[in-house]
Amino acid sequence: MILTLTPNPSVDHTLEVERLIRGEVLRVSATRAQAGGKGVNVARALRVAGVPTRAVLPVGGGGGAELVTLLGDLPCVTVPIAGETRANVAVTETDGTTTKLNAPGPTLTPGETDALLAALEDELSAGPEWVVASGSLPAGAPDDLYVRVAELAASYGVALALDTSGKPLEAAARAGSVSLLKPNHEELAGLIGRELPTVGDVVGAAREVLGWGNSSALVTLGGHGAILVDPENTWWARGPEVRTRSTVGAGDCSLAGFLGAGDSPVERLRHAVAWGTAAVSLPGTTVPSPGDVASDSITVVADPDPLSPVDQL
Repeated sequence: MILTLTPNPSVDHTLEVERLIRGEVLRVSATRAQAGGKGVNVARALRVAGVPTRAVLPVGGGGGAELVTLLGDLPCVTVPIAGETRANVAVTETDGTTTKLNAPGPTLTPGETDALLAALEDELSAGPEWVVASGSLPAGAPDDLYVRVAELAASYGVALALDTSGKPLEAAARAGSVSLLKPNHEELAGLIGRELPTVGDVVGAAREVLGWGNSSALVTLGGHGAILVDPENTWWARGPEVRTRSTVGAGDCSLAGFLGAGDSPVERLRHAVAWGTAAVSLPGTTVPSPGDVASDSITVVADPDPLSPVDQL
């Protein structure tokens, strides 16, 4: 079973337009509302694939009630909060361009933060294979929240996958003990504090982060695939070109694909890229079904050329 923690979940509204033009009245061709937040997206993708999963998240107000409804039969533990669960908006254009408007979310009190961690600990005691800590932190939550999650996971012998950015990513990465870090290219560059134009730069930055006490890193590169780095090995994988409908949640589906595959690092990477590739071809934050995923179309290369520019992979 894979457990997910989403401290700042959302109701995600997607509007499809032919072209986004500022200051104009535009006709929307399709709308949808879906349960969102990075950990929620991971859990939704795993659920569709038949992988046992359970989501832990705070909910509050009318937005929280709507989110619970949208979660449907997804197994979850909801922690009540006084604030209002946020709503995010994504505008997708026919050429695949996505514009995201993410609300900041509610302010968690110290007591609500403690209740969220207590709910997580209750689930950790059941012995999941992985816990995924994912997404931004709401106001009021301390920057070291994911450090505390890592400590809890370690105390129960549960592997931790972390997908966040900014100060929460830096705090947890520098504290070490993360089994899998999943930054994208930009987030890894921000963590290290320098540009990463080549494959060698990406791999070197990932190994530097592993040197802080972390076990592996899955660096997603958007349309250029993903690179998996552990202390001894490096692999790069990329899928076929597809028509992009929405990039929202694609990285979350990649992480779900990685965790839901077998034990082989190569197969995990192959499935990560296959699930991410399938996700971008679907509208909104729709997660791929097994029939959407074409793992045999993914190319995996061990020890890719370190001099290759990332944007030319």
